Amino acid sequence: MIESEKDAAKAIASLARDRVLGFDTETKPSHTRGEYNLPSILQLAGEHHIFVFRLDHCGGIPLAFPVLCNERQAKVGVAVRDDVKNLRARAPFDDRGFIDIADHTKKTGLVNTGLQALAAHFLQLQMKKSKKVQTSNWAKPLDERQIQYAANDAWFSRELFLKLEQDGLIPRFE
Repeated sequence: MIESEKDAAKAIASLARDRVLGFDTETKPSHTRGEYNLPSILQLAGEHHIFVFRLDHCGGIPLAFPVLCNERQAKVGVAVRDDVKNLRARAPFDDRGFIDIADHTKKTGLVNTGLQALAAHFLQLQMKKSKKVQTSNWAKPLDERQIQYAANDAWFSRELFLKLEQDGLIPRFE
């Protein structure tokens, strides 16, 4: 859990060496029509570490620019376009190296291209995704279940990408 600028800088520096990062965001749900919330959480999973950044407490998006703008580093996930668009609403940046896994898995004929379904199909792993946790308030201090949920989304995204890349379903990212 990253909640300070100092820890965020260390985390981003440690991720800079990874070729592929699992990527996701979490946003406080809106229960009012027309209300829109910006992402509260950014998750990045590298080969050795998974970091969950509380954006309002660690300097926000600019500290992650070295990763988010790096075209030589794949940031992989499901429905990444919306996540990137929402992050850019917090702080504009030149997003590079983002890959939406679902774009590639749709070519296999799969209808359900959500992360949970893809993990079950390609990794033979079951993700436990509690609706209660998914729709919880991500802007407040996180409990253990939220942290685990957030970390899992980024980790599964990275593992899924690597499996699809290994199987030739996604071109190798260099």
